[in-house]
Amino acid sequence: MQANAVQCICLHMAAPETNRAKVVSRLEAEGWVNARGKSHGKSIKAGAAYPIIVPRHRTLSPGVARSIAKAAGWI
Repeated sequence: MQANAVQCICLHMAAPETNRAKVVSRLEAEGWVNARGKSHGKSIKAGAAYPIIVPRHRTLSPGVARSIAKAAGWI
């Protein structure tokens, strides 16, 4: 029964943005700066404990997008 409750909560969560350009634009608007990277971009922000790594793909997988959103404090 408890598994159904967790499953129900997950169904009502909004899907994270998977368009890389939109994710990067939002990070930059919130003060994150693209530091460097080849296959992955590295965004840093003063006062943040860790950098946010963003893969250089047009579309991010939902899991990666969710991880970026959590690290940025969006969810």
